[in-house]
Amino acid sequence: MFSWLLACLLSLNTLLLHALDVNTSQLNADRSGQSLCTPQLQDAIDRISANGGGRLTVARGIYLTGSLVMKSGVEIHLEEGATLRGSTHPRDYISATATGVGKTPDIDNGSALIYANGADNIALSGHGVIDGQGLQLALTIDSLHHTGERPDPQYNHRRLRPNTRPKLVFFLHCRNVRVEQLHLQSSAEWGLVLNKCERVDIRAIDLLNRAYWNNDGIDITGCRNVSITHCRINAADDGICLKSHHPDELNADIEIAHCDIRSSASAVKFGTASYGDFRRIHIHDIKVADTFRSALAIESVDGGTIDSILVERVEAVNTGNPIFLRLGHRAGTQAGALRHVVIRDLRCEVPFGRPDEAYDLRGPEVNFFHNPFPSSICGIPGSRIESVLIENVAISYPGRATKGMAYMPLWRVADVPELIDAYPEFSMFGELPAWGFYVRHAAGVTFRNVRLTLSDAD
Repeated sequence: MFSWLLACLLSLNTLLLHALDVNTSQLNADRSGQSLCTPQLQDAIDRISANGGGRLTVARGIYLTGSLVMKSGVEIHLEEGATLRGSTHPRDYISATATGVGKTPDIDNGSALIYANGADNIALSGHGVIDGQGLQLALTIDSLHHTGERPDPQYNHRRLRPNTRPKLVFFLHCRNVRVEQLHLQSSAEWGLVLNKCERVDIRAIDLLNRAYWNNDGIDITGCRNVSITHCRINAADDGICLKSHHPDELNADIEIAHCDIRSSASAVKFGTASYGDFRRIHIHDIKVADTFRSALAIESVDGGTIDSILVERVEAVNTGNPIFLRLGHRAGTQAGALRHVVIRDLRCEVPFGRPDEAYDLRGPEVNFFHNPFPSSICGIPGSRIESVLIENVAISYPGRATKGMAYMPLWRVADVPELIDAYPEFSMFGELPAWGFYVRHAAGVTFRNVRLTLSDAD
């Protein structure tokens, strides 16, 4: 099903013709990390692109920089021992408006350490490090908001966090994108973000994004022909998240494979922005560990259609919830659809306590008494989840539930809230009258060779 996609993506290695090779050792750039070298690096990128394409090789050293704008035909290659280190002051980052994009819902906050808009044939590669210094940068943004020097119009007053923070890497409207082997770390916001891109190959990266609140790993929004393989992700929010911000957006022909994921939220997630469609997604050979929320969360709540999803060979340990499928109606003129989902060969061990207990940044706990939550497949009245196969699945729940902690008997099943327009989350319904799977407003759901066990008395 996806072999044609892989063949297409493998050809990306030959797209950059290296008409001009520039090494940072040839530039008058500080390699100690003490002073900004943004102008020198940006000039090299501009010259390479203007010359028809090529490679900027970043030699060993630490290069302190603000936003770098990628241009067509350019590959930034970081040698082992080379670090691109983000500035800790927001003035050094280019906003979406400054690059001519404008502030629109699909852009969110467009600033990033490495940014591209409408570029073709671009790549980030090598064995070096891209470090956003996200904690220091976010704290500076927070301080500048409170002093009034740089107010954040989107400041989150409930959580006392600034929302307008630079991403680590943000590519918009780009084609033929390759990101491989690098170590990416410490964004002030999301890590690697691709919005409305086509033909994307992300492979063998090590992404540690635990510097601050809302630190997603990889976010794919309205993209087509995407391969994410052999990556290691440790994120303070969702590990790999597929989104769509407009009804005309489409995530299609996407493969996520052979990845190790840790997350203070969900490992692999569809949504919650789900205005457009998600079609032909293949997720396989995934390892999940120490993840607070769901190993797999597939959610359409904003009118989008999720169709033709295949998930297979997932191993999840110390994970708060195995499977969460949700069709809601939070936004959009009408409810979307969630259908034709196959989940097979999945193993999950759910602990009794918090899976992310050892993390500095932990997911927010719910504010009510509860027992361990089951997996859920839940639509809403008038809009059912359709055609789901759960096959060759083994889930070990922790047990130790007690009616004294929380209790929803079967005779009160009608009291389980619908929460049609609520934010989707596996804990959203409160205590449920089930411990393995809870299925509601669904048709054509098949369980085949499913084994549910308890690790302790219940």
